[in-house]
Amino acid sequence: MAIQLVLLLLIICYAPTSPTAAGGEAPFYYHCPGTVDGTYAPNSTYRSNLAALAADLIKNATDYGSAAGSFGAAPDVVYGVALCRGDSRGPLCTGYLRDTFDAAMAANTTTTGGGSLCELRKNVTLYYDRFQLRFSGMDFVSGYGNEPEWALNNTNLVDGPVAGRFREHVAALLNATADDAAAQPDRYGTGDSWFQEGGSMVYALVQCTRDMDPGRCRACLQRIVAEMPRMLNASQIGGRVLGVRCLLRYEMSSNSFFHIDNRTLHLQKQPNLSSPAEQPAPNSGGKSKTWPIILAVAGVAVCISCIFLFREVKKRRRRARVRSELRRLSMAVQNVITLWRLEEGNSGFSLYDFSQIKDATNNFSSESLLGKGGFGSVYKGQLPGGPEVAAKRLAACSGQGLLEFKNEIQLVARLQHRNLVRLLGCCIEGDEEKILVYEYMPNKSLDMFIFDKFKRELLDWPKRLHIINGISQGLLYLHEHSTVCVVHRDLKASNILLDAELNAKISDFGIARIFGSNAAQSSTTRIVGTIGYIAPEYALDGVCSSKADVFSLGVLILEIISGKRTGGSYRYNDGKLYCLIAYAWLLWKDGRWRELVDECLGDGRHHASIRACMQVALLCVQEDAEDRPAMDGVVKMLGSNEQASLPEPNHSAYFNVRPGGGGGGGGADADADLYAHAEINLQCRVNIYMFCKIILFPLFVIWFSAC
Repeated sequence: MAIQLVLLLLIICYAPTSPTAAGGEAPFYYHCPGTVDGTYAPNSTYRSNLAALAADLIKNATDYGSAAGSFGAAPDVVYGVALCRGDSRGPLCTGYLRDTFDAAMAANTTTTGGGSLCELRKNVTLYYDRFQLRFSGMDFVSGYGNEPEWALNNTNLVDGPVAGRFREHVAALLNATADDAAAQPDRYGTGDSWFQEGGSMVYALVQCTRDMDPGRCRACLQRIVAEMPRMLNASQIGGRVLGVRCLLRYEMSSNSFFHIDNRTLHLQKQPNLSSPAEQPAPNSGGKSKTWPIILAVAGVAVCISCIFLFREVKKRRRRARVRSELRRLSMAVQNVITLWRLEEGNSGFSLYDFSQIKDATNNFSSESLLGKGGFGSVYKGQLPGGPEVAAKRLAACSGQGLLEFKNEIQLVARLQHRNLVRLLGCCIEGDEEKILVYEYMPNKSLDMFIFDKFKRELLDWPKRLHIINGISQGLLYLHEHSTVCVVHRDLKASNILLDAELNAKISDFGIARIFGSNAAQSSTTRIVGTIGYIAPEYALDGVCSSKADVFSLGVLILEIISGKRTGGSYRYNDGKLYCLIAYAWLLWKDGRWRELVDECLGDGRHHASIRACMQVALLCVQEDAEDRPAMDGVVKMLGSNEQASLPEPNHSAYFNVRPGGGGGGGGADADADLYAHAEINLQCRVNIYMFCKIILFPLFVIWFSAC
């Protein structure tokens, strides 16, 4: 009965949480161009030929692991290739391929994200974990081409000192496995090899379609193994390259990702450290059977008790640290407020009563709400006999918000520039209410214009250039002309506010960093900012300098020019997806920079000025921070009329980062959903692993010992 309950728990834990197109699995990659090969009608001859070809491919792939062929006559002939992984044949292969073909041919099929998936497209490519297919109205079968190819890395890195040795080890294992697979009738092979420096086994899987002869299969696999340094970061512990005709995958792990059988190639075996003398002697007698049971039960009880005790101690220490930090920050804020009270008469900074802010915002009504941030809400208010204001109300019990509140009142109130948002004052009421009061910006933030398909038309190029110059002047003041060097660290479109005349003002200095007069940069272990705007040296190494703001400015200028979000993904002519800065650099390198320009600016009158701004932006987003100009250089280049004197930009940052998804411009919300989903899956796997390690394994030991 206990074993049955354990099996039931495992089934519940591993059950899929959301249905998708094929067998509860979403595709790693799909490519369904709608303009090259066109579409077909639901009741057309092409669809009938596709259905007949699908039945033939499913049958042969089920029996032999892969199939290729064609059906019909021109102009409605259909070519197709289907492949199931060598350890996933039979009914499993049949079910996967049938569901996928049905999904690809259905007119109303949607992805898990709600968008259309290959609706009535003639040219379709779908890559899943254990199976894949491609069909098209053009003959791609006879040439044995492997396009489109798609690569994906495991996110964990091998230790730096052994990275080179690991790459050689992986290449040797893949080549040996490829030789073995090419000699097999089904062109499928697996292998493993012990990597001594990493203390773990490396597993490899390769496969070709069955209709390829051994020489052609070996050449296909050899090519993608040779191109792995270009397609993958070989210093990471796993990766895969998927193609129509051949594929490979490797992982360094404690468990294999495929079924190991007598065909699996064992290149280097794990060394056996135990000698026969160290092996326990066989037990005899009834009493010896009870000791393992007693020890196992005691071990389980001790482990569970230690885990609960550790978690309780850790929770109490965390609460104590949070309370101490809140008290420290609260005292720091009170000290700053005391100084402002002494200087209030000539500082231009006011200390408001809570009742004043409450009346000005109509008791913080929903009608006055302008928006919500990470640590509080912002309300519009009208002070009696005074200007309109924006009141940022800090969320109660927010330690990070309290730190940002302290930074703002210490820093922003002393910074005075026409391109910085003005902090009028603040309000503190007891320990609960902390409010920052800013000048009100009637046009809100820049992102509400450039990313809106209607409002973007209100910003012609002279207005956009005026905004770019205003942001640059504000950053120049922060970096070089204020009393201290201030690095903003979160420059983005939503933090650029626009007044009634569309003058740009930089806002939100909650995570800004102050540098002394002799410090050019600093290192930190806490990375803050917004994905897509963070400089690579800051994101990867924690190196923070004014060049990080220059990088963010370059990204922001590209967004203003293109009307595209940095969080999107954009497909280039090579069929691959790129982030915005890499996409812009490719267009610039190929002399096609006009394709990036927002269609609202396409009249051609300002192309020379737009080209110069794009060149400055690409200089700001160069991969090496030393190559980027300082802010005084950026301002000079933006104001220069001599375009020929501008230097040519080098390689952009994040060029090898591949955005997820199959679309051409997904936003930050979609990325957030993707990361949240991945985090939930990871946490579920960790919980399952801990459950098996702490509960199931000792129970198995008890049951085995009793038997």
